[in-house]
Amino acid sequence: MIEQTLPPDPVKRLTTYAQIDLDAVAANVQALRAHIGPSVTMIAVVKANAYGHGATQIARTALENGATRLAVGRTDEGIQLRQEGITAPILNLCYTVPGEAEIHVRHGLIASVTTVEAAQALSRRAEALGINAVLHVKVDTGMGRYGLLPDQVIPFLRQITPLPGLEVEGIFTHFSTADERDKTYSYEQLKKFNAVLDRVKEAGYDFKLCHAANSAATLDLPEAHFDAVRPGIALYGLYPSAEVSRDVPLQPALTFKSRAARVETLPEGSSISYGRTFITTKPTRIVLVPVGYGDGYFRMLSNRGIVLINGQRAPIAGRVCMDQLMVDASGVDQVEQDDEVVLIGKQGAEEISVEELAGLANTINYEIVTTLARRLTRVYVQSGKVVEISHLANGD
Repeated sequence: MIEQTLPPDPVKRLTTYAQIDLDAVAANVQALRAHIGPSVTMIAVVKANAYGHGATQIARTALENGATRLAVGRTDEGIQLRQEGITAPILNLCYTVPGEAEIHVRHGLIASVTTVEAAQALSRRAEALGINAVLHVKVDTGMGRYGLLPDQVIPFLRQITPLPGLEVEGIFTHFSTADERDKTYSYEQLKKFNAVLDRVKEAGYDFKLCHAANSAATLDLPEAHFDAVRPGIALYGLYPSAEVSRDVPLQPALTFKSRAARVETLPEGSSISYGRTFITTKPTRIVLVPVGYGDGYFRMLSNRGIVLINGQRAPIAGRVCMDQLMVDASGVDQVEQDDEVVLIGKQGAEEISVEELAGLANTINYEIVTTLARRLTRVYVQSGKVVEISHLANGD
């Protein structure tokens, strides 16, 4: 972690922020590391700004605690990590256009390749720069998304392996239902992938890394661990679904906090926020909280979300705005301006989990955390102390 010179009580000057517990991330990586055993490589997935937690800080923490590789979803995400001084292998899991070959090779990123055109572009740039371009081949075993169909793999390898400057290091696939209790389809995908591996081996191709397991398969399908696993959501202390094993203990790393910006008892008949979807039926204590969908707090949570104030639950009143929302704090014993408001996380004996919020918004925990806006300040805590604050202004 890069040390910053921080003022005393640095969060006092913050209105709204996400607090990330790096000790929790470290513990999650270590727990997953112990679960998969010493012979399996851990590829920490830090795409989408590390699922909203901050890619650079999470990448460093993961690498310090048992991961040896990283994975992203865009070329630019990999370049950002390189510019922050991270030298570990970085795999771009998604499509790399031929036009990105130059920057991909220059920054030493590993491309996922499924087209001859992309492989040729990488080959040309690698030759020109005098360095190898490393790539992994993606196989679609039943996700129906990105990748080669099983019978396309060997013809593809025959076309690209003679190209100069290429190192075909890995082959991988992705599960579509590993987070479900019924693993029947996952086993069908696994069977297809194993058949591909057998055929490519018979054809004389060898790969340094074969990988398939996302967080759910890492937790529930040891048969799918192969040479490497790719945990994503689990790194952040969140389980992929309610149907996966809880045998590996995970600690949620993120708390989403704000403050009471205005505390006012409004008379009966007062309308709250856009559209007048909430009208008070009695004198009601309304608390303004400077958080909105511009910060990634879903508008879907209008009149249904919950926050914590002084350790008590309080419902959102009216529509969530871009930068603000209102809360009916009638049931809260005492509220004063600048009191802490927790939107995700613990306060006192109460907790609003990411999963609870996802249920209220009719979505999944992945979407709740990954849509937290980049303008939202991230505060990184280690051993109970603030060690870094990342603002939009300083590049987060």
